[in-house]
Amino acid sequence: MRRVHLQAGTMKVFVINLARRRDRRAAMIAQMLSLKMAFETVTALDATIVSEAWIARHFTATGPLGRLSKGDQCCSLSHRKAWFTFLAHGAPYAVFLEDDVVLNPAAPRLLGDPDWLPPGIDVLKLEHFGPQSQRVLVGERIEIGRGRSVAPILSRHTGAAAYVLSRRAAIELLAAERWDVPVDHLLFNPNVSALATTLKPYQLLPAIARQALCGVSDIKPWRLAGNIFGPALIKREVIRAYYELRLLPQQIAQVLSGQAALVRVANNIAPIAAPASHTLLQQRGVA
Repeated sequence: MRRVHLQAGTMKVFVINLARRRDRRAAMIAQMLSLKMAFETVTALDATIVSEAWIARHFTATGPLGRLSKGDQCCSLSHRKAWFTFLAHGAPYAVFLEDDVVLNPAAPRLLGDPDWLPPGIDVLKLEHFGPQSQRVLVGERIEIGRGRSVAPILSRHTGAAAYVLSRRAAIELLAAERWDVPVDHLLFNPNVSALATTLKPYQLLPAIARQALCGVSDIKPWRLAGNIFGPALIKREVIRAYYELRLLPQQIAQVLSGQAALVRVANNIAPIAAPASHTLLQQRGVA
């Protein structure tokens, strides 16, 4: 594990929220107020409103994970919209949060500015996604102080509820005309994403975020509609299995050579619970 000199700057925070999900917006406002964190809301694209023809301009007909559901497509384009908003500001880095994320109390110290961020890191995942016992393959860890480190992600660790982008990364991501995987795989799954290989995403260890608020999913119904058993589903799962395993020999070699290790990402500090949103918002004059 190595230490680095850190770089100064300012970090914007963007929260992606569907206009009709006022419950999630209220919970996020309450949580961010309790953490004393400033943020800007980016209105997400609504799959119940956006036309299929417009979406088709931004995605390939199929890809390594098969045809993407309309919900996944709109979620991905909502992140894209947030990246454009970020580039309209002068900040060198930005934090992107989905509206169902819970942040650890350590978040304000880290997300106020990127002084702790090692040079050369353009994509940093702040979140732990999946079971608490899940392990992710990472490369050499770099200490950043405060009991945390960062390490390059060498295997799939999906979810896009909380991450940091540099301006360079946002520009490169937006240069891609059409996507063939959803945004979380695009950023954090080198098995299926060339951009994930090029941008070399890092993981914050331990993580400071996890999807947990307002558990009703707006994307799940769209995914379930595409999971009808038949030849198309079988073909999709076979293709997915190939992509999931294609880097396995390289990953095993990295572990055996000591270049990589499987680590737990889960936060070792209990995440905060968002306060009772309506009461707190009334107190702050927001509701």
